[in-house]
Amino acid sequence: MNTQPYAEPWRIKMVEPLEILTREERIEKIRETEFNLFNLNAEDVYIDLLTDSGTGAMSDRQWSALMMGNESYGGSPSFRRLKETITELLGFPHVVPTHQGRAAENVLFSAMLKPGNVVPGNAHFDTTKGHIEFRNAIALDCTVDEASDINDHGPFKGNVDISKLRAGINKYGVENIPFMVLTVTCNSGGGQPVSMQNISEVAQVCREHKIPLFFDSARFAENAYFIKMREDGYQDKSIREIVKEMYSYADAMTMSAKKDGIVNMGGFIAMHDEELYRQCCTFNIMFEGYISYGGMSGRDMEALATGLMEGTEFEYLQARISQVAYLGAEICKLGIPIIRPTGGHAVYVDAKAFFPQIPQTEYPAQVLGVALYEEAGVRGVEIGTVLADRDPVTREERLPKMELLRLAIPRRVYTNNHMDVVAWGLKQIWEKRESYRGLKIKYEAPIMRHFTATFEQI
Repeated sequence: MNTQPYAEPWRIKMVEPLEILTREERIEKIRETEFNLFNLNAEDVYIDLLTDSGTGAMSDRQWSALMMGNESYGGSPSFRRLKETITELLGFPHVVPTHQGRAAENVLFSAMLKPGNVVPGNAHFDTTKGHIEFRNAIALDCTVDEASDINDHGPFKGNVDISKLRAGINKYGVENIPFMVLTVTCNSGGGQPVSMQNISEVAQVCREHKIPLFFDSARFAENAYFIKMREDGYQDKSIREIVKEMYSYADAMTMSAKKDGIVNMGGFIAMHDEELYRQCCTFNIMFEGYISYGGMSGRDMEALATGLMEGTEFEYLQARISQVAYLGAEICKLGIPIIRPTGGHAVYVDAKAFFPQIPQTEYPAQVLGVALYEEAGVRGVEIGTVLADRDPVTREERLPKMELLRLAIPRRVYTNNHMDVVAWGLKQIWEKRESYRGLKIKYEAPIMRHFTATFEQI
C-alpha cells in the first residue's frame, strides 16, 4: 500500500532562536528560583512545556487581523466581529470579553457564588477551584473513577459520574448549588475529553433540578475532535457541527481563549440569559473594562475571532493532537508510565511510579519537574499535591490520587525533534530514578500556592 506520509498543514515563516544552557548552568538557575519552575527566566529554558496557555504561534491570518483592530472604548467593530463569531460557532447571543479565563471566572462567580455554595464539576482546574474556595464555597469533584486510574485506557476519562452528581445534589440540596461547571477537555484529569453522551446526561440532570450548566471551554475544540474520532455517530460530522451540538446543552460558558483560541491573551463569558449578562456586565466594568472590550484590545479581539475559526478546523486539530500523541508514544517506548490515552494538549507523566521512594508530602511531581529541567532544559509543571493545595478549613495537605508532571505543548511552536529531546531527558532521569529525594516547602501562599511556592531539598 503506497500511502503518502503525513505532514503538518502549515509551513514555517518565522523562527525564534533558542539558547541551550549547560547542565551546570541549569542546576544553578533552578536553585536560584528555590526549585520553582514558574520563576525561571524564559530565556533560560530550552523547550518550554510549562503551559499551552497563550504560548502558541499565531497564523499569518491572525497577524493580518491584528492590523484591523479598532481601539474605540465603546462600540468597537472588533468586538462586534468577535461576538458574531462566538454566536455563530457556539450559539450564545450574549458575550462579555475579559482579558483571560480566570478573569472570566472572577466576573461570573462574583455574580453567582455565595459562601456555603457548592459547585459540582469534573476535576475543577486550580484557578476554578481557587475562585470557588476564595468565596468560601465548595468545589465538588464528580469525575468518573477511571479518570484517576493511570492504567485505564478509556476514551472519555473526563466524563462526569452521574451517580456522584446526583448524590452531591441530594447531599447539599439544589438551593445551595447555583451552577455546575463541566470542563472540556478536563485539564486536571489529564487533558481527557468528555463524550457527547455524557454531556447530554449531565445536562439532563441539571435541567431536572433547574441547575444552570456552565462549560469551562479552554479546550473545547480539542474535545470536539476526540468526540469525532472516538464516539459512535460523529465520524462524518464536522468539528463545528460537533461544537454546536456540545453547546446546545450549555446555559453559559467561560473561556481562556489563550488555548483553543490560539491567541496570546484573551477570554470571554458567553450565555443565553439576559439578566445574568447584565449582572456580569456590572462586574466586568468593575474588574476588567467596558463591556465592548473588557480588558482586551481591539487587535486582540480581531486575532481571537480569526483564531476561533482556525482552531475548529479538522486539519489543524489533527496536527496539534497528533504531536501530543507522538510525545506520549515516545515516552511509553521507554517504559515510563503516563496517563493513557494521551489527551488533547499535554502528556502527563506518573511521578508516583517514577519515584515510589518519595512520599506525596515530599512532592514527587515537583521533583520530576526540577529534574527534567536540570537534565534537558525542559520546563513542565506539577499537577499533584502542590497544586491540590491545603484544605481551606483544616489547612491539612490534600493528597490527590495522582501525582503528575504535565508537559503542555504550545500550538504550532515545536517540531517532533523537540519532542524527542523531552523523551530523552525523561530517559536520563528514569535510569537513575532511585537516587532522587524529595522537597519540602519553604514558602507558600494561602491559596493557589503552586505558582509562587518555594522549596528546599530534603
